[in-house]
Amino acid sequence: MSIDTVDRTASRPEAAPLETPGRRRQRISTGILIAGVGVLLLVGLASTDGSARFALSDAFDEVQLPTVTVPGFTTVLVCGLLCLAAAVGYLSGSLRGRWPVLAGAVAGLAVVMGFLTWAASGRELPFPVSNQFAGTLSLATPLVFGALCGVLCERSGIVNVSIEGQFLSAAFAAAIVGSLTSSVPAALIAAVLAGLVMAALLAVFSINYLVNQVVLGVVLNLLAVGVTGFLFDQLVEPASLKYNSAPVLEPLPIPGLASIPFFGRVLFEQNILAYLAAISVFVVWLVLYRTTWGLRIRAVGEHPEAADTVGISVRGIRWSAVLAGGVFGGLGGSFFTLASTGSFTKEFTVGNGFIALAAVIMGRWHPVLASIMCLFFGFVTQMASQLQTLSTPMPSQFLLILPYVATIIAVAGLVGRVRPPAADGIPYEK
Repeated sequence: MSIDTVDRTASRPEAAPLETPGRRRQRISTGILIAGVGVLLLVGLASTDGSARFALSDAFDEVQLPTVTVPGFTTVLVCGLLCLAAAVGYLSGSLRGRWPVLAGAVAGLAVVMGFLTWAASGRELPFPVSNQFAGTLSLATPLVFGALCGVLCERSGIVNVSIEGQFLSAAFAAAIVGSLTSSVPAALIAAVLAGLVMAALLAVFSINYLVNQVVLGVVLNLLAVGVTGFLFDQLVEPASLKYNSAPVLEPLPIPGLASIPFFGRVLFEQNILAYLAAISVFVVWLVLYRTTWGLRIRAVGEHPEAADTVGISVRGIRWSAVLAGGVFGGLGGSFFTLASTGSFTKEFTVGNGFIALAAVIMGRWHPVLASIMCLFFGFVTQMASQLQTLSTPMPSQFLLILPYVATIIAVAGLVGRVRPPAADGIPYEK
């Protein structure tokens, strides 16, 4: 080989990595979605008037942080242009390496800031930032428990559509036992037991009797609605003072940390279930990726035949994973009773189990990513609630459905095509 040939070979530009059709579709759909939101922000400039104020403290905080004021028109304009710039990068395919992630993060922040500025511009009351983040963590707590329940089940190969039923049964059990004993620990134990009973029903029919798991999950949800509704009408409602007055969880400030301005109230003045949810995310991640049991769970979810060949009990591992998920489902259900009014009403959980299931898919069956998706839904839900108090120009009916619309958009436009565990939903026959 001559020197000229070597020089020509060395001077060739490095070939760009090939883009699969799936990644191309995801890139284009993400770009179109970001561009659409950017256009909506620019259209909103016509109704943006005055300044937007963001309160970093509420009236009860000992340390009062300043209220931040931003120009409404300019801020919305900049946020809209940032979204359009990120959309151009996605649609053109010019973003490489870490740039797509960075552009997506900038676009996400621009969407939130632009939307909140548009909604708060010219309003008498400032937007309460500390309430927004504190409420986000509170609303995300039961969803995190539900998502961890779904991750454990589906990583082992069992589709769990019955998270909603586990929530509902656990909330009912917590209300009854908590009312009779006036004890929060007893109510939590009852909720966990109710979650385990629902998990055992899922396991016995899906693992032992090979029933279609999606259909079984729907049936278990209907069973939970029917049983709790019947018992509520026949037992609880006629004697609500006796059977429907459970104790309510109080915030547990962490000494020292709770006094930190802004972050103390948001992060370190939550109830015990919020702290348990944060710890549980780390525990489930540790179990799944750093223990033998977690390795076996993932093995039977991906290739049960190979796991059986090396002596792993596929049924035993799936049973244990589903029951462990039932514990988290029970804790999540207890939140609806013990962290709100201490009372139960029919169909109390209002579809949060299905949102948790969506978070599992959006989080690609990973406990940490699924929990982040739960925080996303909690953030949007809390934001819709806060905006109702500001008398924004957006119709109140749309604010009520905003969290669900945001979830659908995130699943369809941002997450793209995801691959579940290979044996998820497939019964195993030895």
